[in-house]
Amino acid sequence: MKILVIDDHELIREGLRPVLEQLGSPGEAVQVLDAPTFSRGLEHAAAHPDLDLVLLDFNLPNVTGFAALVDLQERFPDLPVVMMSGEDDPTLVREAFERGALGFIPKSSPTPVIVNALRLVLAGGTYVPTAMIAERPAVAPARERPPAGTPKSVPGLTPRQNEVLRLLIAGKPNKVICRELDLAEGTVKSHVAAILRALDASNRVEVVIAAGKLGITP
Repeated sequence: MKILVIDDHELIREGLRPVLEQLGSPGEAVQVLDAPTFSRGLEHAAAHPDLDLVLLDFNLPNVTGFAALVDLQERFPDLPVVMMSGEDDPTLVREAFERGALGFIPKSSPTPVIVNALRLVLAGGTYVPTAMIAERPAVAPARERPPAGTPKSVPGLTPRQNEVLRLLIAGKPNKVICRELDLAEGTVKSHVAAILRALDASNRVEVVIAAGKLGITP
């Protein structure tokens, strides 16, 4: 496994190294590359096409706002990017997801949270900070408790739409959902629209937040 950390603070880069080394499976080495500037990070990404993940600091010198994230997405569209920041403003987090980030981790997060968040992203999921999930009021609960062992679902959605929901919160794009559920793209789009209405959400980030509040997992 190979991970790139782009952060201008040496203390953060070195502090993350032993944390990231926990992500490897037994017997698997984790190679951590680091860069103090975005330009150096781009050089690393170009030289290592086998990168599994990039941890990107939000406040980098000579890069404005989300410009670094957008640039990475354009140059390396298949490379998962997780943003880290000393801020945890919900608006900032939403904008990061809207621009293609697969996770947002406040730098104040404890090590177990960071490790579990990155494992989720590496497994194809999306990580939203717990504080964002907690801040959003829950949508109406089901009228009756489902039998033990029954996956939680959103009232008003069909079983198939709840399947689509679980793939959405796992970070799957529409094309993958089409393939995994053997559905036409138009059908998936219709299901996604129904999910947005049912959860009172305007985008996928808000879907993840609302679903997490309901205890729905991929």
